Amino acid sequence: MIRVLVVDDDARVAHNHRKLVETLEGFEAVGVARTAAEALTSVEQLGPDLVLLDIYLPDESGVQVLQRLRGAAHTLDVLVITAMRDAETVQATMQSGAVHYLLKPFPFSELRDRLNQYAQARSALASVTEAEQSDVDRVYGLMRTRASPPAKLPKGLSQVTAQLVVDTLRTADTDLSALELGERAGLSRVSARRYLDHLSTTGTVELRLRYGSAGRPEHRYRWTGDADQ
Repeated sequence: MIRVLVVDDDARVAHNHRKLVETLEGFEAVGVARTAAEALTSVEQLGPDLVLLDIYLPDESGVQVLQRLRGAAHTLDVLVITAMRDAETVQATMQSGAVHYLLKPFPFSELRDRLNQYAQARSALASVTEAEQSDVDRVYGLMRTRASPPAKLPKGLSQVTAQLVVDTLRTADTDLSALELGERAGLSRVSARRYLDHLSTTGTVELRLRYGSAGRPEHRYRWTGDADQ
């Protein structure tokens, strides 16, 4: 269970964020703080795993709260939620170790996706005792914004299935064949191959040929779209 502390000076926003957290499986909202002082006290008393931190606070900047938490060596993560768009603030939160920076206003689905990505990343890291580079890449990749497939798809291909293929491929720790991707995504090999071949023509998926000892080469696919985002 991931214990979440919501920090926002707007009572309505804090209430809505807490309600959203409570609807997600594997999450528990342990408290709400309206000021920097309340946030720091709540961290000490409640021991959250994750803090949803606004930057605009009446007594002290959220950036300073984040820096104080890091200075005190608290073993928690911070997801910044704010309307502040200046590059200096973004950089300061990144340097202080925020796992993400979500700009207001946003649909609730955006926050839900970020929280689910965070949970997946924690789970992926907890499943290994000594991380390989592929494990590190996967954990950091899960915390990135979901990549979207091309808006225009050939006739017979659906946007929903295309997104499923993209998400499956970009979170894989290796390249995949159409059969392997189909097994992970719940698709037939033929269907998976159609989507993969289309995505490879857009430059977001790299097609590699693996040659065996005999027979036709195996088609392998690797996600490359993040490199341009």
